[in-house]
This record gives sequence, structure tokens and C-alpha cells, in this order.
Amino acid sequence: MRSSLLFTLLCCLPSVQAAERPAALLIKNGYLISMQPGVDDAANSDVLIRNNTIIKTGKNLSEADAEVIDASGKYILPGFVDAHSHLWITTLRGQFRNKDGEFSPVSTKLGAKMQPQDIYTSIYSGAIELLAAGITASGDFFDNVRGPAWGDAGYKALSDSGIRAIMFYGGPDKTTKTPVDLQHMGSLLKSSSPRVSLGLAWRLPRDMQDQQNWAMRDREFRFAQENHLPVQVHVSGKPDAMFNALIERHYLTPFVTVIHATDAKPAQLAALEKAGGGLALTPISEQRVGYGLTRIDHFNNVKRLGLGLDGNALAGSADMFATMRLAALTQSGATKDESQPDPHRLLEMATLGGAQAIGLDKITGSIAPGKRADIQIIDPQALNMSGFGGGDPAALIVYSAGPQNVDTVIVDGQILKRNGKMLHIDSGKVVSEANASARRLLE
Repeated sequence: MRSSLLFTLLCCLPSVQAAERPAALLIKNGYLISMQPGVDDAANSDVLIRNNTIIKTGKNLSEADAEVIDASGKYILPGFVDAHSHLWITTLRGQFRNKDGEFSPVSTKLGAKMQPQDIYTSIYSGAIELLAAGITASGDFFDNVRGPAWGDAGYKALSDSGIRAIMFYGGPDKTTKTPVDLQHMGSLLKSSSPRVSLGLAWRLPRDMQDQQNWAMRDREFRFAQENHLPVQVHVSGKPDAMFNALIERHYLTPFVTVIHATDAKPAQLAALEKAGGGLALTPISEQRVGYGLTRIDHFNNVKRLGLGLDGNALAGSADMFATMRLAALTQSGATKDESQPDPHRLLEMATLGGAQAIGLDKITGSIAPGKRADIQIIDPQALNMSGFGGGDPAALIVYSAGPQNVDTVIVDGQILKRNGKMLHIDSGKVVSEANASARRLLE
């Protein structure tokens, strides 16, 4: 049952839900990197949006009732898709101090102190940060649901932010001893919206021989299967045993996305591909917690392959540009081959690939007629992107751009950022609430 106290506490925080969506939008004269398979990038291109849907792309488009966005000299891309994140840890930023504050014990200890209001604040501020950085969709692995009010708070935060998301609903602890609240998850499922849907944040038993725990995990998995919900599952820490368990117990399916899998073996990846599952790589966090280097060339045979942040606080910030850059540099450095990888492929992994990995590619991830209008516009008129004489801008975007260069963000046809500023959001209030929540946790 929804907590009236919770919603009273949260109603005063800023929301983008009241923002008006123009009947039609026309983005004009930009360099279009659509990420449509088989479609070349094109300069001086337009994108027509009606309500929340992309209607047409091309040149010299016009629409009498459309609000026009001039993208001259700018790059039009699909919004980035953060294929795997933990937004509830946003207000734990700066507490992960390597030897003096390793991620798992710190996040477990502070997470146990979080109240629903803290959850709302953390997920909401994290989602706003994603949007400001051009990330229009997130697979949010919410593994700190300590009760129905906590689950409601997380869902409301994602809804209020304006982002497109799958909230992967998990349990209250990482030991996997506590079951996911399937009853509450079912009630949330009945009221979920097309923009913010539900999935299962699933964890495997710490003790692979614990059959009682496996029975509990199996009930959760079957619930997701029966309700046609996507599933995300970590394969890290003991990756070999975990991946093998997924294979041997026949848990690899098209609705499952495996997370991390840094040291996955070719045979394991082949099993994932045969099953039609997805894979989300998180290069920054894998290095941050000492799990290894993410060599994206090791995953070339996985079709549904995306990139994730693993949480703004763990990655440092909501920066998909930095994620692409690290993935690129790791591969070229490890192979001692400057020609690797292809920057356009990295952009694909950060957009369409992420959508494919978590099963959202029918509605987002590329700028194509019939898809939802989830779009970012990057403005290169800045010192960090200056000195570009022309040609394919993919390398410029991957190696030089940052969140500060994201000029415009549109989600579901609604403009959330324009001319470099978030609309309908009091950013100062968001920061103040996040800082206050973080201080309360430490106290």
C-alpha cells in the first residue's frame, strides 16, 4: 500500500511531469547520426516529431504547427541508454574511498539507513543528472528495496524525473538471503507506465550449493517469466561459477541481461548469444572496484551489447562520454593497435546497443520513424571540441565531448533540456536536497 506520508514528504520536490509537450517538434539542419542500421549519417538533416513519436527524418522538412529547434552546426543523436545503473547510491558519492571505504561494505551499511525519502532524493537527483548528460533511458537496478514504501519512492522518483527507465526491482540486501517482495512488485506492475516500466533485479545465491536459496531465486525468476518482465543479473565476483550456473540451470533467455561478465569465457558468451540474451558492460566501475579491464573486443560476438554506468556515484558522475572513452582506450592499449576500436561502434553501444541489451530497442535507441522521440543534440561550439575541421564527427564526440556539450535533451517528445539548461527543474534545490540526505545518512 502506498504510504501517504511518503508522498506528502516528496510532493514539494521539483517534477518535470507538469511540463507541456508540444504537439509537434521539428529539429532542423543538424548533422544526424541516427543509429539506424544501414542508414548513413547525414548533414543538414531534419527530424519531425509529433506528440512522443518520430514521424520522419530527411532534408527540408516542414510542419505548420511544429515548434522548431535549430540544430545548425550541431549533432543530433539518439539519447544515450545507460544499460545498467544503481541510482539509489547517488547520495553516497565520495564515500567510496578505495582501501578506506570499499564499495560493497560502504553501500550496504549506508543503504540500510536510507528511508523512503532518501531513496526518492537519490534516485531522482541521479536521474536528473543522467538527463542533463544526454542519457535518456536507464536500466536502474534498484537492489535496496527495504519495503513497499521504498519501492514506491524509487518508482515515483523515476516517473517524476522525466527519464525513460526500467526499474529493476530487487531485494533489501546483497547477501541474497531475503526474497524479493513479489506481492508488492505485482501491485506496482499494475500501475506502471509505458515510460517507466518494471523488471526484476535478480541475484544468484552466494553459496551455489544452497538449494533452499536456489528455490527462492527460482520463484522470483518464474514470476518475471510469467509476467513478461525483463531480468538483470550480476555476473561478477565469482564470474565463472555464476555464468556456469545460469547456463546449467537454463536461466539464459531473451528476457535476461547479464551484467559485467568481464572475465567471461568464449563458451559462456556463445551460450548467452545462442539463448538470445543481452549483456551490459560497465568499464568504469569494473576498474573502480578492481574486477578487471573491460575489453570490448572480447564481446564482439554478442549482438545485444550495451554500456552502463553502474551508478553515478560509483562511476564518479553520469558521463557516458567517459565510459565510451575508457572502453576505447582500454581496447587500443591492450591490443597495441591504434586503429581499434571504431568510434561509431562505441556510439552505437551507448545508444542502440544499450536499448537492445535491455529490450527497449523497439521504442528507443535510434532515430527512426515510429520510435519514441528520445533525442540529444550536442553543440560542439566549445573549447573542448574546438579545432575540428570537418568529416565524420564520431571520433570527436567519443574522445572530446562531455556532458557540458549536451545542448538539448528530449524524452518521449518532451523537451527537458534546451540551450544547455534543464527546464522545469530547480537544479539548486535538487543539489540541496541530495546534500541534505547524504549528510543525514552519515550522521
